[in-house]
Amino acid sequence: MIDAYKKAGVDIDAGEALVRRIGPDAKSTSRRGSDASLGGFGGLFDLKAAGFADPILIAGTDGVGTKLIVAQELNQLRTIGIDLVAMCANDVLAQGAEPLFFLDYFATGALDVDAAAEVIGGVAEGCRQAGCALIGGETAEMPGLYKAGEFDLAGFCVGAVERDQLLPREARVGDMLVALGSSGPHANGFSLIRKIIENAGVDYADEAPFLPGTTLGDAVLAPTRIYVRSVLPLLSDDCIRGFAHITGGGLIENVPRVLPKGLTARFDDEQIRPSALFNWLRDVGQLTERDMRRTFNCGIGAILVVEAEASDRTVAALAAAGETAWTVGEVSRSAD
Repeated sequence: MIDAYKKAGVDIDAGEALVRRIGPDAKSTSRRGSDASLGGFGGLFDLKAAGFADPILIAGTDGVGTKLIVAQELNQLRTIGIDLVAMCANDVLAQGAEPLFFLDYFATGALDVDAAAEVIGGVAEGCRQAGCALIGGETAEMPGLYKAGEFDLAGFCVGAVERDQLLPREARVGDMLVALGSSGPHANGFSLIRKIIENAGVDYADEAPFLPGTTLGDAVLAPTRIYVRSVLPLLSDDCIRGFAHITGGGLIENVPRVLPKGLTARFDDEQIRPSALFNWLRDVGQLTERDMRRTFNCGIGAILVVEAEASDRTVAALAAAGETAWTVGEVSRSAD
């Protein structure tokens, strides 16, 4: 017998099946301070057990924008979960904080357990990369609000930093900008990317014109790089003045967010190294350099503001941690 709520379009049994399905994924993200088990009304985290003495909590929330449309269209759903964690965890890192725990919100018209499990499996993978525990979330089934097959995502990350280690610190004229390479567009600029691809008359299943052997869809869906494990060990050094996560607003708008009033970021244009994907988007979309730098990360997923004398050792430390890192400019006085 079908119950009344199921007749109305909400399948409680499917929701319970999803919780059972994703339980092992959540458990795999367990860390000090949390057991990452699901099923309670709230997720618990013990800051003392995590080793903090005088912490400030840092919270961040984000989504993955219209990259989600491309992922749904191609039914490549796991990487979008990694993107969701990355967008939040890298933002928390920008305050100097260690990401501690994560919650996701998955909203759909009719729950497809397989699709939801694939997405949340990606969320768990992102949490493992970021070193944070997946301690809970919400799966909302809302027929009438979403069309068949549609879903939306949001993520919420909480981190902590010892009070005396909070970022940004006061940057100075002459500090260097150290770039960390991106894996692609990350999760920004996809409304423009989708329009360029549509106008170019190419398909996501086609071979990427700029990368033989890879489809265009795989190229644009490359998951956002998570910088926590490589950057966090460096942040206790006072030579690090700030960390800018290059998201919406691109290079132009994000770096100034970690600089004090009166200072600006001066980039060496020759050191901005966009990948073949970005060059293709620029050429096919007939974009100006300002369009590129205000919309995309242009191959730079994050920037560390570093004391000049420490820039070389910072680049070396990042390289040893598996990052592509290089000096891309410096801090100077603003003209106005």
